[in-house]
Amino acid sequence: MGEAGRYPKLRPVDLRPMNRNGRSYILVRDPLRLSDQMVLIPQPLAPVLTLCDGTRDLRAIRAALMVRYGVRVDEETLRALIATLDELYLLDNSRFAEAQARALEDYRRAPFRPPMLAGEVYPADPEDLRRMIHRFHEAAAPDDPVSEGRGLLSPHIDYARGGRTYARVWARAAPFVREADLVILLGTDHYGEDGAITLTRQHYATPFGVLPTARPIVDALAQVLGEEAAFAGELRHRGEHSIELAAVWLHAIREEKPVELVPILCGPFASFIEGDLDPMDDPRIARFLETLRAAVAGRRAVVVAAGDLSHVGPAFGGRPLDLRGRARLKAEDESLIAHMVAGDAAGFFARIRETRDRNNVCGVSPIYLALRLLEPTVGEPVDYDLCPADEAGTSVVSICGILWR
Repeated sequence: MGEAGRYPKLRPVDLRPMNRNGRSYILVRDPLRLSDQMVLIPQPLAPVLTLCDGTRDLRAIRAALMVRYGVRVDEETLRALIATLDELYLLDNSRFAEAQARALEDYRRAPFRPPMLAGEVYPADPEDLRRMIHRFHEAAAPDDPVSEGRGLLSPHIDYARGGRTYARVWARAAPFVREADLVILLGTDHYGEDGAITLTRQHYATPFGVLPTARPIVDALAQVLGEEAAFAGELRHRGEHSIELAAVWLHAIREEKPVELVPILCGPFASFIEGDLDPMDDPRIARFLETLRAAVAGRRAVVVAAGDLSHVGPAFGGRPLDLRGRARLKAEDESLIAHMVAGDAAGFFARIRETRDRNNVCGVSPIYLALRLLEPTVGEPVDYDLCPADEAGTSVVSICGILWR
């Protein structure tokens, strides 16, 4: 076993609680999809994932499990678990790096980024997808479309839970979205590094066809960000759902006509939330926005922020949400929405920082960047919903739709 194997370090992965036959597990999945297999870890062994931080060997992990968590595990069981994580490229080591490099090369050589969630979150067959979207529109009873607008906030939750909000906001925005000749799509990068802005030159496909990426604009942005930084996490575009779920609705509402796209993944703003600076105080972010504004000048551009709001309850490591908790959550969401509607990027971010983002708003960076890109702007709230996030109904994801003029 090499150095990386003796001191295992877990990569950023997707962790989800799961119950099976009355027992609790943690489901571990790879957001980069280097392997389609998943690992189910019994809840008592879940601390192993935290302890795999690259500083401990197997003996130290076993000792920490016993001392910190009161969990006894034999060496062979622990060794087998870590070997499985390694086999599925979930450890940060040379084996993972080689698999990532191969996958990135394949991604870039392909004619387009395929719709990864087709057949899982929505139908892969275009006709079936059309029917599904039509049903959402009929059930949502959206308000009359508006002819003028420059941007919108769309959810990125699955359609089964967020379909009403998707339908209402995209139907209301339909006229100006159909007239657009360029769409800037800012999506949450759920596994991105702090402050990362990640580009791709790859086109995005939906079941309706291909949305071509505006590569000259991507090139201009990459020059400002630095080529290495701009594309360091490019492979996350392949598996990230935020841009894809908005892009499918964009393509549908345009009656399947393509439009040039600039797909941008936006990493978390944790250092700004924990500190005392506004993201615009970062020269790199300021130059990025300045370059993007210059690129869209004179174009019929639409800015789309693909972001959800709060993630609260046991499914996200918090306490069960009761009626009082729901009322508090709605009030805090309404405060954020008021800043968004006012086009107040600074106020929106100040509110997030004031609460230390205790509600886990996963759309902070794309919403903030959209507001800055569009300013001055004013918005119109279109829909708001609380979506269930566990079977007990004690965890929720809040979402909303907003149009910006």
